[in-house]
Amino acid sequence: MNEHRADPMGGMADGQGLGNPVRRRPREIHHSESPTSVSGATTTPVGKGFKVTIGVLIALLLAASLSALSSVVFSVVAALFLALALNPLIAMLQRRGMSRGKAITLIALVFALIAGTFLAILVPLAIRQTVELVRFLPSGLESLSNQPWVLRLNEVSNGGVDSVLKTIGVAIASPAFWSSVAGGALRLGSTIVGLVSSGVFISVLTLYFLVSLRSIKRGFYSLVPASKRHSTIYLTEKITDSVGRYLGGMVVLALCNAAFSLLLLTLMGVPFAGVISLVAFFITLIPLIGTILTTGIMTVFAVIHSPVAGLVVLVAMLIYMQVEAYVMTPKVMSKALEVPGAMVLISATAGATLLGLPGALIAVPVAAAGILIVRNVVVPRRSKQ
Repeated sequence: MNEHRADPMGGMADGQGLGNPVRRRPREIHHSESPTSVSGATTTPVGKGFKVTIGVLIALLLAASLSALSSVVFSVVAALFLALALNPLIAMLQRRGMSRGKAITLIALVFALIAGTFLAILVPLAIRQTVELVRFLPSGLESLSNQPWVLRLNEVSNGGVDSVLKTIGVAIASPAFWSSVAGGALRLGSTIVGLVSSGVFISVLTLYFLVSLRSIKRGFYSLVPASKRHSTIYLTEKITDSVGRYLGGMVVLALCNAAFSLLLLTLMGVPFAGVISLVAFFITLIPLIGTILTTGIMTVFAVIHSPVAGLVVLVAMLIYMQVEAYVMTPKVMSKALEVPGAMVLISATAGATLLGLPGALIAVPVAAAGILIVRNVVVPRRSKQ
């Protein structure tokens, strides 16, 4: 019996016939047959290690670059957040018939006037009262230790209060304390100079961001795929609008707190009311705990002046805290992003640890933006899976 079948075209099935031969299938290439694969050379352990090392070096270089440019990055971020905070005010002026360019010019002139007034009046006043405060500390502690209520408290604590006050007095009277104060004053002076230069740079950047905010947004939207552009525009507009309202609202609440503190301390005759109110403005910018901290500071200085003044200041600030929490904050923050209280505390603490007071201020809107993205992007995608 013939072992080969005849091909219909006259050839043999194995291609050895005289007819039209059938092409053989190309022999498959196995990795075990050659040190190189079809796509290229196999990655050796040395090659993998080299690639990992290059990646680590690039990451370290980027981290070092960001660290060296941290002040510039901070100025850019601060200017962007200031632009977002001022944009709702400019939008309100536009709704009243003013062009955007005129609105930006008006806002710039108003803030330049406020900054000039601050530098011309408040800064010299704060410096003078700070010097007076340093001089007042030794005599103030001595007069505090002789007050009747402190003497009674000292008897109850078996001399504990007197020992604490003496320890503080010895520390203040030591030359090391005043040398550290002098060094701190020098550092404060250099810090103020740096803050002024940074403030000018941030102001210029803020004006630039305000003028070109729309074009920046359009450029960002053009980079997003068309299928995701609609949702991206919605989220971006909602986040920027809410962040601007939040930052502007925090500044308004801080100004109200500082004005009330100045009025209250002045009426009670507490010295250094200007310095305390100025400090209260910046501390109150810290969400959730700022007002509590300022209340404690004001009460301590008022108690040193007079126990009655301390009690009045404490009660008045507790009442103000309730009005701020239940009346002022809901009205000012009605259109801002809602963030749970625990998230506010955690984000503010983390931001203050990383970047100080500015970090505490911008951490909450960043956390709120993250929550909004999770609610509108992540959760719907998970629900479809």
